[in-house]
Amino acid sequence: MRCDKESLLLYAVTDRSWTKNDTLYHQVEEALKGGVTFLQLREKDLNTENFLQEAEEMKKLCAAYRVPFVINDNVEIARTVGADGVHVGQDDMPAWKVREILGEDKIIGVSAQTVEQAIKAEKDGADYLGVGAVFPTSSKADAVEVEHATLRDICAAVQIPVVAIGGISAENVSQLAGTGIDGIAVISAIFAQDFPKLAAEELKKKVEAIQ
Repeated sequence: MRCDKESLLLYAVTDRSWTKNDTLYHQVEEALKGGVTFLQLREKDLNTENFLQEAEEMKKLCAAYRVPFVINDNVEIARTVGADGVHVGQDDMPAWKVREILGEDKIIGVSAQTVEQAIKAEKDGADYLGVGAVFPTSSKADAVEVEHATLRDICAAVQIPVVAIGGISAENVSQLAGTGIDGIAVISAIFAQDFPKLAAEELKKKVEAIQ
């Protein structure tokens, strides 16, 4: 499965710290029902066995909704379960190396905070960029804020789709109008909400309105 601009409109990144009495699987399914168009499984603390099992389950779930499914950072897990691709940060494996391992038919996303990083990622073979944090965020302790002017410059500098991430909510997403982004990536705006399906529906309407 390849990614295009339409599939990146509402990009959800999982975070099991918000599950409370729910399960991550149920939260993700509700989010998909609400209109999430792309899913990244992000796990920093699961052991390999549990990570593999969860990735297999999420892959099947996303396939049922015809939504691209990528793994955060862990190229080996992505390769093993046959995920649609992987998302890597600036301190992770470079895109060209990921491409060597996963092959030409997989999706590779790269995090970028500067125009230089964005251009390099595109040259290295990235399919899309995740740019942020565009607002203050508590979901990533080491997140660096990216000014909206820089976000606009990145969108203008590359041909591949750009997704804004970091602190985005239904209340502030309209502030990203005119930046040139192709979609938004969110964590707590969906998974920290009592009703992920309704949260996804609202976010999707808001981001469609600024396209």
